[in-house]
Amino acid sequence: MKTKVKIEKTFDTVKVFRAIKEKIAKETEQMNFDQFKAYLKKNQIKQAAK
Repeated sequence: MKTKVKIEKTFDTVKVFRAIKEKIAKETEQMNFDQFKAYLKKNQIKQAAK
């Protein structure tokens, strides 16, 4: 008989991304389209050179 061992996660990706998504939604909920575009441009992630 095999026993399943549950491993405790040290990093929960779904939980982290859900929190980030909620934070962005709260910050941008009252913005119009032009303000939202400026927000995205300001908070854009810089890609590393390959």
